[in-house]
Amino acid sequence: MLTDEDLNIAPYSLAKKEKTDFLNRQLLSLTGHHYKACPEYKKILDSLSVDADSISDYTRIPFLPVRLFKHYDLRSVPEGEVVKTLTSSGTTGQQVSRIFLDRRTSSLQTKVLTKIVSSFLGKQRVPMLILDTSAVIKDRAMFSARGAGILGFSLFGTDRLYALDGEMKLDAAGIQAFLEKHRGETIFLFGFTFMIWQHFYKALKETGYHPDLSGGILIHGGGWKKLVNEAVSPQDFKDALHAVCGISHVYDYYGMVEQTGTIYVECECGHLHASIFSDVICRRPGDFSVCDYGEEGIIEAVSVLPESYPGHVLLTEDTGVILGEDDCPCGRRGKYFKINGRIKNAEIRGCSDTYAAKF
Repeated sequence: MLTDEDLNIAPYSLAKKEKTDFLNRQLLSLTGHHYKACPEYKKILDSLSVDADSISDYTRIPFLPVRLFKHYDLRSVPEGEVVKTLTSSGTTGQQVSRIFLDRRTSSLQTKVLTKIVSSFLGKQRVPMLILDTSAVIKDRAMFSARGAGILGFSLFGTDRLYALDGEMKLDAAGIQAFLEKHRGETIFLFGFTFMIWQHFYKALKETGYHPDLSGGILIHGGGWKKLVNEAVSPQDFKDALHAVCGISHVYDYYGMVEQTGTIYVECECGHLHASIFSDVICRRPGDFSVCDYGEEGIIEAVSVLPESYPGHVLLTEDTGVILGEDDCPCGRRGKYFKINGRIKNAEIRGCSDTYAAKF
């Protein structure tokens, strides 16, 4: 379990041996906690004949398929201690994951997200342009992973403006007034990939309005499926945005509602990075053995944050490749990797991709 001292460690500061020791301590402790506190988790480990106390390495902790949270309510705290329930994004007819947070887990998520994002943005809060509509927050029926993402990243904004109105139309006048008010300041932009492309980039291109965001920093996430179908690569995405608004600092991130607070942010070299509070393991689909670096496999995501539910070791439905560890040219320690796509027949789940499917 994380202590205040653990939370003071810089997110990309531990080398492989130190980080492995840290993760082993945290994740083995969490496994024991969930085994005792969550009856369903205990049944899973018992059915696998796994003794939670005898696991010596976090890579040997049995993973839970991420889809399990769509079918079962998994909690490791009494129902009365749940202060927030998050749901995943989903297209019409899809079941959604339900993630139960107590006060401590919710607080840990916020603290770790703050440490990770601050390492890219700096510790001082800055004006924020949200490339979405405020209706996502106001309409509780829409509030899921997308709303949670906006609220989470809103912590880093001092003066926040939604760039789109309730009909997803660009508020050019509002944006221009916002930029004039904060002339000369760094602007933090946040949004989900497809919404940015469909409702921000295309609107700027069609209207000819080209705001000066050359000093801005954009962090975006939520799935690439629709843009890949439109033959838009990550570099195309960056180049197109630079052409219409001058922005050059554009960072993708990878994350999921089942491990909120644990995000993998793209560095200046285009690599996704695991902080000390998380890790990624690529597993071979045939026998779930660990892939070599450079070998494509199914992504297993581990996080030290989930204390109120057994979401600390999850097998995703994404494929990817571990590119290296501790030697990215950006200088950040830890594993760095890339996501290649979804496994065959997996449900659409990213915030951008589920919205694009409806769109």
